[in-house]
Amino acid sequence: MALDNLRTLYQQVILEHYKKPKHRGKTDPVDRRHRGHNPSCGDTIELTVQLDAAAGRIESVKFEGEGCAIAMASADLMADAMIGKTIAEAMDMTQAFQTMMKGEGEFPREHRKLNVMQGVAQFPVRIKCATLTWHTLKAALEQPTLAPIDEFVSNEETA
Repeated sequence: MALDNLRTLYQQVILEHYKKPKHRGKTDPVDRRHRGHNPSCGDTIELTVQLDAAAGRIESVKFEGEGCAIAMASADLMADAMIGKTIAEAMDMTQAFQTMMKGEGEFPREHRKLNVMQGVAQFPVRIKCATLTWHTLKAALEQPTLAPIDEFVSNEETA
């Protein structure tokens, strides 16, 4: 596929998930949550996770907040990809996304929709927008229970 066609596809998918997110809101119940903030551009997100404790899987991920199209589209794509994953699988996917944002690797066929975010890697200043939700999910899943969140996780230290 020509580079211009890839850019067009990248832009269309991002705009689609930004304008019509499927996972905006709060889960019910909320089993894990965390807030994330990107000081570079002001993106702010609150992520909630509903777990199926019996199956040991993520039942739902939802987000609220404000940010650019890349941050909000990344949140919606990530939330969709996490449904049915174990916490360990979700953590592995978070690492895979970080790796992809460094230009190293991509997701396998069953998660190829996430690969559209590879286009962000061409704009280093926007990588933090794309990774904010992934950092926030990792922080939420690392909590053993629904702990109070008094601070924001920030992706300012890492790309």
